[in-house]
Amino acid sequence: MLDDESSYACYAATENQSQGRIYNEAKPNFRGEYQRDRDRIIHSSAFRRLVYKTQVFVNHEGDLYRTRLTHSIEVSQISRTIAQALSLNETLIEAIALAHDLGHTPFGHAGQDTLNKCMHSEGGFEHNYQSLRVVDQLEAKYAQFDGLNLTFETREGILKHCSARNARNLGLIGERFLNRTQPSLEAQLVNIADAIAYNHHDIDDGVRAGLLCFEQLNEISLFRKSFDSIKLKFPHSDEKRLLHESLRHMINAVINDLIINTKLMLNDLNPKSIRDIRKNNLVTAKFSDGLEIEHIKMKQFLNSNLYKHAKVTEMTERAETMIIKIFESYASNEKSLPESFNRIYRDTKKANKLRAICDYIAGMTDRFAIAEYERLVEL
Repeated sequence: MLDDESSYACYAATENQSQGRIYNEAKPNFRGEYQRDRDRIIHSSAFRRLVYKTQVFVNHEGDLYRTRLTHSIEVSQISRTIAQALSLNETLIEAIALAHDLGHTPFGHAGQDTLNKCMHSEGGFEHNYQSLRVVDQLEAKYAQFDGLNLTFETREGILKHCSARNARNLGLIGERFLNRTQPSLEAQLVNIADAIAYNHHDIDDGVRAGLLCFEQLNEISLFRKSFDSIKLKFPHSDEKRLLHESLRHMINAVINDLIINTKLMLNDLNPKSIRDIRKNNLVTAKFSDGLEIEHIKMKQFLNSNLYKHAKVTEMTERAETMIIKIFESYASNEKSLPESFNRIYRDTKKANKLRAICDYIAGMTDRFAIAEYERLVEL
């Protein structure tokens, strides 16, 4: 079923204003272009692998912790709620949300930081840039082209951050990083929904893992306000329900603030089309100043109390050891390459050998990387 774009705001992204695909294709008969993007993302190999890539905890440490896949679905849900409230393109925003983490490495940020060090001499590693590489080049499903050949608007949203060096090689899609302008409002909102999702679900996972407790969480003003309200309303509830209700209350307050403040920003900007959103040098989708400060404090709390917790740090150090071992083994000894990668490595023409190795490692799941490390140690 084709989307009805007549109800969208004048500044929303629409297919009739789309900047198209890199390779021309016949229009689909019974779905829109952004629906096609979303469907290609869902059917991609990289999307399936997200189920075995983790946020904070290594995949095999527990079945109930968030993975990159469940995180992407949560970002999609939050983004779509906001899109409806602001009369934006819900299908496009869903496509961006589902694809935004396709370039993430195994072992979360630990893997990303380690690959960046390994690739220092070759331009480093950026997970957002890698997500774009996945959909533009690395997915190999179609006879006519490499990648998924997504629309400009979806690709624009996937590339949330980008260094000037990489932006210069991306043509039109990299220009905003050089000109200091903004992407579509749909892209801006997925970026914020990403932060909302991981800030809130990392609290949930942290408590589940026994690394955070209510006493600590009450240091977060956003959480404390919600918890006090819920505790007063349900004084006899157990801690599990209190935590869930507090997080639900808090995330609702954060989303409401974002929607209300973004509407105020739009009233001030008074955009007549998506071009007015893009040429603006300030972010249009944002929290109110007060909530922005509180959200930053929550992120700082998680950084100090969860991401730098001894258990997480121990995992981070193990992940770094494994990634370095895999990378150095592949780079120094072609005989160490797994058969599934050997042909790709031999046939590499567009990218140099180290970049091909980096692409392969970045695509690994946590459990595959662990198994590969153990195989290489035994060689």
